[in-house]
Amino acid sequence: MDDISIRPARPAELAAVAALRWEWLVENGSEDLGEREDFVRHFVAWAAENAGSHRCTVLVRDDRVIGMAWLAVVQRVPTPRAPLRASGDLQCVYVVPGARDGGLGGRLVQAVLDGARELGLERVTVHSSPRAIPAYARNGFRESSRLLQAQVARA
Repeated sequence: MDDISIRPARPAELAAVAALRWEWLVENGSEDLGEREDFVRHFVAWAAENAGSHRCTVLVRDDRVIGMAWLAVVQRVPTPRAPLRASGDLQCVYVVPGARDGGLGGRLVQAVLDGARELGLERVTVHSSPRAIPAYARNGFRESSRLLQAQVARA
């Protein structure tokens, strides 16, 4: 049986997480990505600089990072009843192709949601591809008529 763990990423694993992000971009047809090594260096530095607001959870099989999910935590404007408020955005959920369709992605998402509850976040949103919507729905995500989006820049 595989040794599977889902836990916060360790600093030494951020290069492996960066490689997953690179794989995701390549898999989804991104072009003109530049040099992989430059991206990995930039990504690792970015992750360290943003550790206070962006938490990475990894899926590890036999000591190899095979999945990732990020929770971006955003502080919200206080109210008299809730002086400390925050919400989260689930980002960059990715599992390597050979480990998909076996429930590991769902376990990864659930681990991030458990962490969001521990942080006391009011809500977690996700911007999903059409293919992943059913997986998010299985983990409790629902459409909302109250959340609107304005695209201001091309990602």
